[in-house]
Amino acid sequence: MKLDEFDFALPEQLIATRPAVPRSSARLLVAGPEAIEDRVVTDLPDYLRRGDLLVLNDTKVIPARLFGHRERDGNVSKMEVTLLSPTPSGDWRALIKPLRKVRDGERITFAVGLDATVLGREDGQAELSFNLQGADFDAALEIAGQMPLPPYIAAKRAADARDKTDYQTVWARETGAVAAPTASLHFDAPLLEALAAKGVQFAHVTLHVGAGTFLPVKVEDVTTHKMHAEWGHVSAAAAAQINATKDAGGRVIPVGTTALRLIESAATGPGQIAPWQGETDIFIYPGFEFQVADGLMTNFHLPKSTLMMLVSALMGQDRIREIYDHAVAQAYRFFSYGDSSLLLPNDAR
Repeated sequence: MKLDEFDFALPEQLIATRPAVPRSSARLLVAGPEAIEDRVVTDLPDYLRRGDLLVLNDTKVIPARLFGHRERDGNVSKMEVTLLSPTPSGDWRALIKPLRKVRDGERITFAVGLDATVLGREDGQAELSFNLQGADFDAALEIAGQMPLPPYIAAKRAADARDKTDYQTVWARETGAVAAPTASLHFDAPLLEALAAKGVQFAHVTLHVGAGTFLPVKVEDVTTHKMHAEWGHVSAAAAAQINATKDAGGRVIPVGTTALRLIESAATGPGQIAPWQGETDIFIYPGFEFQVADGLMTNFHLPKSTLMMLVSALMGQDRIREIYDHAVAQAYRFFSYGDSSLLLPNDAR
């Protein structure tokens, strides 16, 4: 299975740098095995049934990008730090630019009294120990940090105050992600109320999205690609909701590839899932047998990305190519702040 099989031509102007306002006014492409319909996200209740279950990732994005400086022998060097993930000891793995200008043991100073000591460097990353912990660290980071926008947005504009709201889901509660579960960004209170009135249920799970989600696939044979690991948790309550939905004949539809990857990691067999916690590096590509997910709500993904492989596994490679050709031809907005799709591989309309 070759990497080029997941490539497509994407006009630069279709890459969204701001979300739709309001959130739920974004466009929604609805695709089954044959039909494609052009709708808006507020139409989502039209495609869901009483007894269906939406699985929502409740991870909360931290303002993980910090700008500071390092002093040495009277010389000051500017430093950009992007937090990646906490270590078991409470320190942080991070990217530092420029890494070559900092040494182990040196201190990087940020705003509002926040600073970090470099504990070590390996494989292009550093381990940092901050002078603040717990709630004090969170409060300082909220002031000093910027939202870690994806590279394809950051290359076009800097993060600003709007992104602290725009790049966060309305149900975010478990702090730890450095990238948003972006399909969930389309939901607002009125949409959630409309779905609940339809009889749609919600289950919350947690997968802390890491910066590795933006890493390119570099191998020609995609089956040899090694996925980054991300920490996730499926509670006993969420597992019970999912199992009850399957048993009752309802559909389990994750919102976002993160939620889908997590519930498939926790699956114990066809239509069954158990409580689960740990790191998952599950890689879903064509040939994968889905155990739990009956569909997926997701944004439009990068060419040659692992997420293109995931949606190709769900819908079939030929079908997803038709869907993406349609999305490009109809000028859907792509990537994190772009429009969305509802993929229902077994539901003909």
